[in-house]
Amino acid sequence: MTQSASLMTESNSELITEDKSQPAILQQLPDFPLPATGGMMKLQQHLDLLLLALEALQLGGSEYMLATATELGLNKIIKNRIILWRLRCTNPWRKCYTRESLTITQAKTMVFITSECAKKFTIPLRQLLVAVQQMKDKNMPLENNFRLSEYFTRFQSHFISRMNPRRAKVSVYISSPEQLNELALSLLEELLFCTGVKGKERFWVSLFDGEVK
Repeated sequence: MTQSASLMTESNSELITEDKSQPAILQQLPDFPLPATGGMMKLQQHLDLLLLALEALQLGGSEYMLATATELGLNKIIKNRIILWRLRCTNPWRKCYTRESLTITQAKTMVFITSECAKKFTIPLRQLLVAVQQMKDKNMPLENNFRLSEYFTRFQSHFISRMNPRRAKVSVYISSPEQLNELALSLLEELLFCTGVKGKERFWVSLFDGEVK
């Protein structure tokens, strides 16, 4: 118990440390002034939900995220599973919300991991979105497709287990599987967007939509 508390304290200290320098790869993304509190909370929420969709898309998704951080040379920022978890807990919808804010370097790191993992999963992403169109063309429930049903089930399980039902919007999603499935699909579409030419750069800019002058 003492060792666990020590790890958490150490991780918390590392999380809130101000950026002193950015790894060269992150300089591909422009530096924007981080938005005010409300905008920052939305940005952090959105990044975590996209990672949640990746976990639902592929078993072992969190391991892919850690491996991707290492491949990109970003393992000095995301050193271990605890650090990744704490970065994701900046999402205010989470039960374990930390009330902390990402730094510009941490936000860029999350964007790189999201985009690179999405690229690795391009085939299943496309397969699911093609299946959506096929089911709609046949005027059949999306859940009748095995792959879509499996994705929805995993996403719902992750969402319900990790998000705080006391949050109004979370409560709405939990009480409406249809709306939660719509959210899950919209995240798939955005992940596919990240795989395109200049995908991560366009994704990064989109996070500041309405915030960047």
